[in-house]
Amino acid sequence: MRATSDTTDQVPEEADFRLDPDGLTPARRRAALATLKQYFATQKANFLGYQVNEAIAYRAELAEFLDYNTNNIGDPFVLSTFTLHSKWVEQAVLDYYARLWNAQPRRVVDQQLDPESYWGYVLTMGSTEGNVYGLWNARDYLGGKALMVEPEPSDCDDGRRQRNRVTWVRATTPPDNENAYTPVAFYSQDTHYSVAKAVRVLDIPTFYEVGTKRYPHANPLSAGEPWPAEVPSLPSGAIDIDKLEKLVEFFASVGHPILLVLNYGTTFKGAYDDVGAIAERLRPVFRRYGLDRRRVKYGSRNGKDLVDERAGYWFHIDAALGGTYMPFVEKAIRTGALPAEAEEDRPDFDFRIPETSSIVASGHKFPGAPWPCGIYMTKVKYEMQPPPLPAYVGSPDTTFGGSRNAFSPIVWWDYLARHPEATQIELAVRAEHVARYAVRKLSELAARRQEDLWVERTPLALSVRFKQPNEEIVFKYSLSTITLDTAEARHLAHLYVMTHVTEELIDRLVADLESPDAFPEQPAEPAGPIGDWGPVEDVERLAMVPIIGRGFR
Repeated sequence: MRATSDTTDQVPEEADFRLDPDGLTPARRRAALATLKQYFATQKANFLGYQVNEAIAYRAELAEFLDYNTNNIGDPFVLSTFTLHSKWVEQAVLDYYARLWNAQPRRVVDQQLDPESYWGYVLTMGSTEGNVYGLWNARDYLGGKALMVEPEPSDCDDGRRQRNRVTWVRATTPPDNENAYTPVAFYSQDTHYSVAKAVRVLDIPTFYEVGTKRYPHANPLSAGEPWPAEVPSLPSGAIDIDKLEKLVEFFASVGHPILLVLNYGTTFKGAYDDVGAIAERLRPVFRRYGLDRRRVKYGSRNGKDLVDERAGYWFHIDAALGGTYMPFVEKAIRTGALPAEAEEDRPDFDFRIPETSSIVASGHKFPGAPWPCGIYMTKVKYEMQPPPLPAYVGSPDTTFGGSRNAFSPIVWWDYLARHPEATQIELAVRAEHVARYAVRKLSELAARRQEDLWVERTPLALSVRFKQPNEEIVFKYSLSTITLDTAEARHLAHLYVMTHVTEELIDRLVADLESPDAFPEQPAEPAGPIGDWGPVEDVERLAMVPIIGRGFR
């Protein structure tokens, strides 16, 4: 172990855990684990910078489940022949959030699931997995792809004859619109980097890519100027709806389907995109260009056209944090536990809005789990349908991965079982009060220091931003930091008021920030480019990949 500048804190080193070919003696193994445990306990006591709930206690009742190798492989609503699963628990968690997000319950109509019913699953990763899966789902839906059963027997690669083969097909491109099945992605400059990663993995063109390549002088936000890499945001961190509308209208007018990623709790500023207002603004655009209802043709069979009716847009909501917190803020406002004027700062985001196609939220944030997990939710009519009868595990492969974590649904279920709705409303109200307290205390500190500490908070956000302190304080409180490349480069930190954060912890941070050297002088200019490069010419630009400020899911 090595000591930090504060000798009471000890930081592990790789040497503390180095494994020998013959393993470790029991004493060395226990010493290594004790080192790690002590480090975790020390950092947890001051943990402020990231949106995770450290007020968790699952060991007493759930530790015994670690002695089972469990797996929720396949669809959560179809039991698997891998019998050590927790799909009943997973279904209960999904039902809970379907109610919370105003989704239609799963019900059978005319011997089939209601297309408006919800479908989803508990993610093994955090919301990044849900973002990738949601954009994949959107790409295939907007791209006119479908699974089709071919009843005639056909030869398989291994020489067998297979009847009722299921094949991916793509709709026939209409002769009057070559762009009909080429969706274009839109997301704001405050969007998490996993979305930029997802569009590259899935080869989904962004409006920046298509605009720069095909319409270099047609930027509707500023004629003749280069296209913005992402949709501009407001100072709050929410997407600029006026500019979004202009960008969407341009690409709708040239025939592209629209794939829109919206945020409900951005990573750094905690901002909420107004999904309802965006839907209201874009509905006339969709109607004007025939994207509200499209006839999708897949060829013909026995003289009849094989057609489907689909929308030409998809709203994916990245509600990694806000999806599990803000519904209880809404309930707190309704019951008078928070002031009625807070309603002005609380936009809707869920399935009450008809255009909402998919939602993703994290379980390790406001609810709290020992590891990343999340929920992806959509409607049955949007679900990517897999082959219905997999021969190996007995459950359709409808999820992103094969094997899936069966422990996360148990942890999430346990949290919901122990926290009735009234308790979660209380937690939301308390978080709002502590966030306001943090703003007040940091503002008072700025006045005492006679220094602008750039203290800001987006309304109803759990994030409070302020001037970046020295490295020791950043480490002690695990603060997240960012450099805003504006006219005046600002090096900022933020804290997140999660359930474990108290007024006392805020007071400890402020006490450390009282130190004369708490805020070192900041560079006047932002960091330079990576490498010694000049402007790059003769290259096809695809999408900006943010390297700072968008982290953590």
